Amino acid sequence: MKIVVTEFMEEDVLCNGLPDALVVYDPDLVDKPDALLAESADAEALIVRNRTQVTGALLDAAPRLRCVGRLGVGLDNIDTAACKARGIAVYPATGANDISVAEYVIASALLLTRGAFGASAELAQGRWPRQALMDGGEIFGKRFGLVGFGAIARQVARRSAALGMTVAAHDPFIANDDPVWAQDFGRVERLDLDALLETSDIVSLHVPLTDATRGLINERALGLMKPHAILINTARGGVANEQALARALVEGRIGGAALDVFEAEPFPQGYASRFEGVPNLILTPHIAGLTAEANRRVSEITVANVRRHLFGT
Repeated sequence: MKIVVTEFMEEDVLCNGLPDALVVYDPDLVDKPDALLAESADAEALIVRNRTQVTGALLDAAPRLRCVGRLGVGLDNIDTAACKARGIAVYPATGANDISVAEYVIASALLLTRGAFGASAELAQGRWPRQALMDGGEIFGKRFGLVGFGAIARQVARRSAALGMTVAAHDPFIANDDPVWAQDFGRVERLDLDALLETSDIVSLHVPLTDATRGLINERALGLMKPHAILINTARGGVANEQALARALVEGRIGGAALDVFEAEPFPQGYASRFEGVPNLILTPHIAGLTAEANRRVSEITVANVRRHLFGT
């Protein structure tokens, strides 16, 4: 059986977990579309991350394909309807990077609330900006608002509660009487989106990119937030309007933001200019879920899913 891997993963996990398969591992294959189509012609499984577009054209080129292993949880790069119509199973690595994303969210909240941790360069140059940095904030006693209350958001909720925050969430797909709102650390308040944006000190996005969530955080939504509020997006770039967010930061209408995901990845030429000179903004290249530990868990879960589907073990 042939398995094609188009993006990076733990190679030893791949080889040790699928010893009886013909594995084509080329983490640059995502950027070689002709080679990808050629390799997929006789593949029975694909293993991809978020950049490989598993669309109708690729599926048409892979008539023997039986399953797709996703090294992560987002599925917006995979045409799941087309896969279902062809009887192709899709396996996200559910739960594998929950902790790493949650820790990124908490770290961003702490960094932006305190506002002091970008001073190293000034001190190294002999300056002493103590006066400018002495009124940073604490997250203790503040409200953490979660847009979406799935597995990662619940890990964030647990950690923010441990730091003395109250927690609220908006998730229209979870009923008001669902026991998930009563976590073992305390009750998470269920709010509609407007109320969550209006009352939260930190807002973190944890929703997939769909027609309903695209542009969810727009000018209007940002206008509801507190002037000192912080927005964190580790979900998908299209959920937040980046240019509206940049304007809100420049004009001081919100307090800060951390973006790990973007509307276009990697940045096309000229794209980064929208972020030039924007204050209190942390930008990272879609790495919130990428830690040494998470990478290994993601690889192990994905290999196990593919092996189980192809070999039944």
